[in-house]
Amino acid sequence: MSSQQQLSPVPVGGGVSSASSSGSAVSFKSASDAPPSTEPNGHSSGNNGGGGGDGGIRTRLPVPQPEKSDLNLWSFLKQCIGKELTKITMPVQWNEPISLLQRVSEYMNYSFLLKLASTRQDAEERLMWVSTFAVSALASNYGRMGKPFNPLLGETYELKRENFRIVCEQVGHHPPVSAFYADCGSAGAGSQPDFVFHGSVYPKPKFWGKSVEFQPKGTCSVDMPAWNETYTWSNVNCVVHIIGSMSMEHQGTMEIVNQTTKHRCVLSFKPGGWFSGGNDLHFVEGFIVDRNKQKKRFIYGRWTEFICCVDIPSLEEHLGAKVDKVDPSASNMPKHEPLTMAAIPNSKLLWQADPRVEDADRYYNFSRFTMGLNEWRDGMEAEICPTDSRRRPDIRALEIGAFDLAASEKERLENKQREYRKPFKGRKEHDWWQPRWFLPIKNEHNKEDDWKYVGGYWERKQYNECPDIF
Repeated sequence: MSSQQQLSPVPVGGGVSSASSSGSAVSFKSASDAPPSTEPNGHSSGNNGGGGGDGGIRTRLPVPQPEKSDLNLWSFLKQCIGKELTKITMPVQWNEPISLLQRVSEYMNYSFLLKLASTRQDAEERLMWVSTFAVSALASNYGRMGKPFNPLLGETYELKRENFRIVCEQVGHHPPVSAFYADCGSAGAGSQPDFVFHGSVYPKPKFWGKSVEFQPKGTCSVDMPAWNETYTWSNVNCVVHIIGSMSMEHQGTMEIVNQTTKHRCVLSFKPGGWFSGGNDLHFVEGFIVDRNKQKKRFIYGRWTEFICCVDIPSLEEHLGAKVDKVDPSASNMPKHEPLTMAAIPNSKLLWQADPRVEDADRYYNFSRFTMGLNEWRDGMEAEICPTDSRRRPDIRALEIGAFDLAASEKERLENKQREYRKPFKGRKEHDWWQPRWFLPIKNEHNKEDDWKYVGGYWERKQYNECPDIF
């Protein structure tokens, strides 16, 4: 496939997408003789997920990921020491075939936890389920060594499932900021949704020589209109170790706050090596405390697998020690072995990660939920915005294994974006660019920069105001 060919996201017989410049179209069927396999819901059975009722969502990509070499990545990154990583172009083979906006939408994989939280009568229980959701949103990161494509300024992504809908927009390029807004999608006219999940993400990378650390700046918020409550938190750092066998982990403290009742859940994501017995990766521990700092429940688990909770007396009996002087983040807990699922008597299992497909390691270690995020389905040509990530020809090319085309299309889109910016050189971005679906605000609870959804996305009838970015 030559670099002169252009890629259409439309299947054979569906026409050519206006998102690509003129040229011969490349259909899905050119990537594989057999279509990607699917499952009825694109998800495992049960309530753990957002796929129920959305039949036929694929569980495989068209082709497996390209072969990679950890050594080659290290050789490349050594040249980047001291440079701003967000401005460095990575080899396209080190990308995964989704945009960062699509990766943001993975937060909603276990959206049923927010629906469940909205039905609880007790404030502690609502916080418990919201906190479980906050941890579950990280589970799809496990084993993901690929880098999502940086969104273009003005790029959008929408996803609708039976239990939720989410819209994302790239609202800034310098710095790169992604804003999102999600709700349960079921509120009728004049009624309130069970929950609203909104916020922004500004991934700030740092290269330490032996590892790359991503600091996810931005605030996540959940509104529970029926309870007049807002919960806020910031995600913990992601550390990718690049020496030896590549691996990743989340580290740091996540504090989920009910801004109305002032209950808090403080969770410590422990780094590998905290327990000398080994096998201690990915563990999470912490407490739910009330406004008087009294410990109410203990939360523990692995962000990759499960979350449990238990009452304080049962925890103290298991440890053989009191925890009244332990920090809410459990950072100074009495020494103990890593806590496996239901290791403490009287524990309650709150969440368990869905199993991945058997050969997920051949497909970027995508979760079942992620496999369907870039799928092009019948009817999308007329339904989704011209700026939607699914229309990006570089991502589509990587997905079907056309690596040279992916690289050339990626370069073309980046050059197109640079050319658009040229007349505004020296001016601040907000002077010449206005996001379509979000407005900049200050978060009323922590006074940090935030973004407010202006509404109207799902009700739109035309795309006259959408920029030509692809």
